[in-house]
Amino acid sequence: MPQYLVAVYHPDDYDPSVETEATIEAIHALNRELIAAGVRKFACGISPATNAKSLRVQPDGKVLVTDGPYLTTKEHIGGSWILEPADIDEALAWARKGAVTCRAAGEVREILFR
Repeated sequence: MPQYLVAVYHPDDYDPSVETEATIEAIHALNRELIAAGVRKFACGISPATNAKSLRVQPDGKVLVTDGPYLTTKEHIGGSWILEPADIDEALAWARKGAVTCRAAGEVREILFR
């Protein structure tokens, strides 16, 4: 069965301390629902983008490590689920619930095991 990464985006200035108890409980409830459905393999939040380190291979083969995320955008991944649904349509259905619950944009990508 395919596995999918469901990522949640946060803006650069996202502050997790502003989340309400109701939102946190809604996320826990969604996680319980994912587990009960047998599709959740893993879930987590990650530290803010300001804590990120990016790695870029240089022409000479050395690896440059810099502060911050690699992406040049105003929002970054703030958390994710690894799901094992029947297909992309089911993954998208769960991702819609995640977007509503987290009040955030995101994306779905199939995980490739090759």
